[in-house]
Amino acid sequence: MDVEVFKSFQPSLPVEPGIYKFIGEDEKVLYVGKAKNIRSRVSSYFIQNKLTSSRLLLLTKRAVKIEYTIVKNQYDALLLENQLIKQLKPRYNILLKDDKTYPYLCIKKEPFPRIFLTRRKIEDGSEYLGPYPSVSRVRMIMEQLRSIFHIRTCKLNLTDKSIQDKKFKVCLEYHIGKCLAPCVGYETQIQYNETIRQVRNMLRANFAPVVSYLKTTMSEHAMALEFEKAEEYRKKVALLEDFQSKSQVVNPKITDVDVFAICENEDVFFVNYLKVMNGAIIFTNTVTLQKKLDETTEEVLSYAIIDLREQFKSESPEIIVPIEIEQPYENVLVTVAKAGDKKGLIDIALKNALHFKAQHIAQNEATRHQTKEQRILEQLKSDLRLNNLPFHMECFDNSNIQGTNPVASCVVFKNAKPSKKDYRHFNIKTVDGPNDFASMEEVVYRRYKRLLDDEEPLPDLIIIDGGKGQLSAALKSLEQLKLMGKISIISIAKKLEEIYYPGDSVPMHINKKSESLKVLQHIRNEAHRFAITFHRQKRSNNSLKSNLENIDGIGEKSMQLLLKHFKSEKKIKAATLQELTEVLEAKRAKFVFDYYQQKQ
Repeated sequence: MDVEVFKSFQPSLPVEPGIYKFIGEDEKVLYVGKAKNIRSRVSSYFIQNKLTSSRLLLLTKRAVKIEYTIVKNQYDALLLENQLIKQLKPRYNILLKDDKTYPYLCIKKEPFPRIFLTRRKIEDGSEYLGPYPSVSRVRMIMEQLRSIFHIRTCKLNLTDKSIQDKKFKVCLEYHIGKCLAPCVGYETQIQYNETIRQVRNMLRANFAPVVSYLKTTMSEHAMALEFEKAEEYRKKVALLEDFQSKSQVVNPKITDVDVFAICENEDVFFVNYLKVMNGAIIFTNTVTLQKKLDETTEEVLSYAIIDLREQFKSESPEIIVPIEIEQPYENVLVTVAKAGDKKGLIDIALKNALHFKAQHIAQNEATRHQTKEQRILEQLKSDLRLNNLPFHMECFDNSNIQGTNPVASCVVFKNAKPSKKDYRHFNIKTVDGPNDFASMEEVVYRRYKRLLDDEEPLPDLIIIDGGKGQLSAALKSLEQLKLMGKISIISIAKKLEEIYYPGDSVPMHINKKSESLKVLQHIRNEAHRFAITFHRQKRSNNSLKSNLENIDGIGEKSMQLLLKHFKSEKKIKAATLQELTEVLEAKRAKFVFDYYQQKQ
């Protein structure tokens, strides 16, 4: 847009707060910004000689018109800007780069609530705590919860009627003391839900009432001379206090705050977020934001705060930051920490951000010197959370039509490329009918039994084409061969490209644009193609063999010779008597020739 063109409609721009959009050709939104005074802010792009950046010059040149929306105040402008950036993804706006799907802890809405890890939120009235940046931390928390509290792990539909009708029996969890068996009425709904209330306190780092509850219960058992139960609760108190001591406690008086720190290099901003409850840092997360225009540190930090608080569902009444920023919320206190415990929190957040920045720089430097294959393997290792580079990968797939001619394939990738000389076919030998799970169990066992017997190297990663069922079947074979834990194994489900891990019912999704997913899709598709090709060949051979069996005087050995030489029935049918005689003795060749001559 030319400056003179802009000047012609500048007086019509409002002086109220709101957002503005630079629109390019084809109605594409190039940039979204916020302003206390829309006219003043937009004018700065054209008139006030601030076009020092080549990207700013390019933005104004590509814009063909400017649209705006007036809002009530600057807070609404900031929130609307954030929403539009995420919705429209304009080319010249910064975007928070974080494609992970974080897990939640779900407290299921049930008479006897279950607590479990999930990445999918369902609007059924259940309570979701999180999301948590680290799956390993969530699992550690769950282990601690089950050590301290008796929470059921079963999926039984526990209702008053089902319990009264005695539909269930106690399980091993009850016998080993990890569940109080609400399924048979040994624990009442009131007792169980009091436990869940304490679990909520613990998950929110509100340890004081939980310790008080456990100590009170311990005293009640001691007063009733139930010393074994009292000792059990004393151990639970010790476990909880140990768990609390491992949380990084700053000051118990600092309750429910969000802490943000920011640093940058030439191209990227790094923002670290600490969540603090009851003086304890309960999690931390660092994100990157790519520079697009001449964004200030203050603008980027304000944007990141809104995005991260929304992503992690934070409603903390106080935000602690290292620099003055534009107030992002009307009813949230923003504290610029200068000294004391709050400054200590900023120092921790900044240390995390600087460490992440150093890793980012080192990774980019290493990537520049990597080959394409090395880069892909590093990405696979990172995305799949593997301990080693998956230099040698093997993928399995089954193929059958209603159980007929069941076969399987194993394709091999080395250094992220197909190694076709190592591909293997399998005829299913021990399974009757269309049973994919049993077929997968058989071929995985045969493949790695053979490698072990021949002392051949095992793969770094096994990929199973299918979902949880196929993965479980493959795991049975690895257990029989005592290979569990020695080889990484995953499965990939076709429809949603979901990645499943052993012992984890919650699938993981890889960014659809990631090179990792492309490699996994390639090896999966190769396995499918190789299995289908072998299956078709086998069906064709079986059909040919069936016709040859109808020829008098032709036995198994003659059929094998014909199949090996001519490959297809069409070629046998078109063969001359002399060509057939080159494969079979004259008498049998005449039987075959006459049979096909009569059928013409």
